[in-house]
Amino acid sequence: MSRFDKRLLPAAILFATLMGPPGWVYAQLPAAPSPKTNPAPAQKQTTVVLPAAQATPEQLGDALMAHQRYQAAIDAYKKAPPRDAGVWNKMGIAYQLMFDLTDAMHCYQTSHKLDPKNANILNNLGTTFDALKNYHHAEKMYRKALKIDPESALIRKNLGTNLLAQHKFEKGWQEYQAAIKIDPTIFQSNSRPRVENPASVSDRGAMNYYMAKGCVKAGMPQQAIQYLRLAMDEGFTNPKKIIADIEFASLQGLPAFEELLSSQMQKRQ
Repeated sequence: MSRFDKRLLPAAILFATLMGPPGWVYAQLPAAPSPKTNPAPAQKQTTVVLPAAQATPEQLGDALMAHQRYQAAIDAYKKAPPRDAGVWNKMGIAYQLMFDLTDAMHCYQTSHKLDPKNANILNNLGTTFDALKNYHHAEKMYRKALKIDPESALIRKNLGTNLLAQHKFEKGWQEYQAAIKIDPTIFQSNSRPRVENPASVSDRGAMNYYMAKGCVKAGMPQQAIQYLRLAMDEGFTNPKKIIADIEFASLQGLPAFEELLSSQMQKRQ
């Protein structure tokens, strides 16, 4: 699942679930004030325990997911209503983050049957097919998702990566450009969960090369240099080709870029 969308997991997490005994919060009530004319001895403050709203299975699962306790989150989600597409989708994410692609696929497909017009679910199905190296079916899922949500930078980025894995470099780069146009920060590091890229080393080299181009276009030179380093380490390109590519002209003169080229040239001598 290449980029886990923040809309998939609600931000609200019950305080009682994380910070105290389940179902309870603690409130401290001040003592009643004493009359000014005849002050009474200082009274102790009284602490009472008030019942809090019980966390639902979905809320508990969300809290456990936030703490990367994926199996416990799955157990919580299983107690939620069985026809909730959102819960099935979240359960699929938890399974996928545990590298259990079979159960992840089952959860996503169940979620899709319950909510066939949900672009996020289709995107997640695509990431599972990608992880299985079934790039054709993954591409199909991403394109279906884009028909529903054509302005999703995440889905376009995932589709771009998928096309690069299929050696459709120009089409993949076009999707990257479209993603950047929608969200210039799409290539920045973030906290979304990611799954392992199953592409070969040479394919990853191509992906990193075009990711570098995307970062340059988005005005992120340091990230672009990092991706170029990976692309060269994976044997996809070399310093001479990078210097000749006008799309990297804006990096010339940057100390990190010049140091990268120098070190790579020394390796090849």
